Amino acid sequence: MKNTEALSSECLIDLIERKRFGVEYQPIIACKNNEIFAYEALARFYSADDKPLRPDLVYASLHSSPLSLFQVEYQQKKLQLSYAVNGSDIFVNLDQDSYFSSGIINGNNPFLKLFKEFQKAEVVVELIENSEINDAIMSLAMIDNLAKNNIRTAIDDVCNPQSMISTSVIQLVKYIKLDKYVLKNRANQNFMLLVESIINYAHSAGKQVILEGVETADDLALAKTLNIDFVQGFYYQEQFKVVN
Repeated sequence: MKNTEALSSECLIDLIERKRFGVEYQPIIACKNNEIFAYEALARFYSADDKPLRPDLVYASLHSSPLSLFQVEYQQKKLQLSYAVNGSDIFVNLDQDSYFSSGIINGNNPFLKLFKEFQKAEVVVELIENSEINDAIMSLAMIDNLAKNNIRTAIDDVCNPQSMISTSVIQLVKYIKLDKYVLKNRANQNFMLLVESIINYAHSAGKQVILEGVETADDLALAKTLNIDFVQGFYYQEQFKVVN
């Protein structure tokens, strides 16, 4: 579902001109051995008075200007990859509109070139799942472009009540990321049957599952009971922050 809120033009211009960007890295932990498998790079933005701005609000406000959207997203990805941990795979979120906003779809796409030049480890591109049919079509085109260049992909926000699953998209990605909504609704037996079916499908198809929003030992225990491959969340406090 698209965010209908928007930041003022003045705020956006200041954010872009001053590059008020930051990034936080959240570890993705393997359930089988409790070791760090990868990191997810989380975009952070700040106002002129150094107050944090919601990333979803920033991106929603930029969608009316494709070139500005591209500029901010591209600078964010450069920042995220520049400070990424050596030797650990890095998960990065990428909006489909951002990817195609440059107008270049082939191997010369700026984001694709950036990912291919990354030498520290592998980049996994996360697609945000939502209820827009057009976004699902663009997701397929983006996955196809990335796959042809050996870039792995993940689908984010699966089981979030405001998103819908594209069966075509979910078949093509390597990782399925379950939304924290799963943890909040663990007592709903019918819902959990669906969650278990998604996990079973993923493993049968050679994919791996990541559960987001893990904050307690009980959350981690549930993840292990469900045979989840990886978890992430504030239960694991090894995060570090970079401000541009």
